[in-house]
Amino acid sequence: MRPVHLTRNQPPGRFYRGGEQIARFRGQPMQDRFSPEDWVASVTEVTGEAGVGLTTLPDGRLLRDAVGEEPEAWLGAAHVAEFGTSTEVLTKLLDAGERLPVHIHPSRVFAAQHLRSSHGKAEAWIYLTDGDAHIGFLPDVTEGEILPLLAEGESAPVLEKMHRIDVRAGDVVFCPPGIPHAIGGGSFMVEVQEPADLSIFLEWKDFPLPGGAAGHLGLDEATAASAVIAGVERTEVDSYVTATGQDRGDLLKGAEAPFRAHRLHGGDELDAGFSVLITVGGSGKLLDRDDESFALEQGTTSVVPFAWGPSRLEGEGLEVIVARPPKASN
Repeated sequence: MRPVHLTRNQPPGRFYRGGEQIARFRGQPMQDRFSPEDWVASVTEVTGEAGVGLTTLPDGRLLRDAVGEEPEAWLGAAHVAEFGTSTEVLTKLLDAGERLPVHIHPSRVFAAQHLRSSHGKAEAWIYLTDGDAHIGFLPDVTEGEILPLLAEGESAPVLEKMHRIDVRAGDVVFCPPGIPHAIGGGSFMVEVQEPADLSIFLEWKDFPLPGGAAGHLGLDEATAASAVIAGVERTEVDSYVTATGQDRGDLLKGAEAPFRAHRLHGGDELDAGFSVLITVGGSGKLLDRDDESFALEQGTTSVVPFAWGPSRLEGEGLEVIVARPPKASN
């Protein structure tokens, strides 16, 4: 079983503008101006939109179905024994053509209690451009303030109570569940997440959100507000950010992330396992143990099955972001 090149998979009609930087990255025409996300190797659906967000393989099958048919070939026996047929990771290219609304993603505990989901949505932002974000409430924001802010849905009252960060291309931000955040306009990144589409919005009046004020995943306002973490110190917010530059290796050292993300270059090795590859620089190839070759070019996205085995990258100037599920413990 070989790796597979993937075409773009941009759900249209999202609640914020974007997509130009994705088109430029892929060297393809602009799609819908409200298509700011490319869901790469996705087995996750957009909430409330059956089938939307799922990746289709070149042979016409959904990746979700292919994994279900041959789970050990795609994921490995140890992964299947621990996690079943879930890939345990969702990877996106995200182009914020405008600032996103302030929102949070629930934790696994909250999702299990209130949403019948086995996943929350921790996420990591691997910036491909300079950018900024609002992340975390200021230390003096109390739990009692959250429900009124969520119920009102206004922009200014929420933003003025948040920390703001600036980042450079190459930096990585790990955003834990429950932390309010809003990615800044102009940011272009690889986003690695748990495989769920779960968002609760604290700012909704100025954005075409599905469901408007009632769009809190079907939860009443008080329950939705209980998923939001109140004020945090600036030192905690700063700990979410890793200024990696263009260093190679593990991008999430020290983060309690339920997935893995690495930046690899020519000469680096890749262990056997389900892997999502986004080639962000140069060109080269991925070679298996028998020197069978799979081409990698800047602007392409690929998925590598476990059955491809351990491999190595070759290519001068080659730079690849690799998103992977957590390592099985057995």
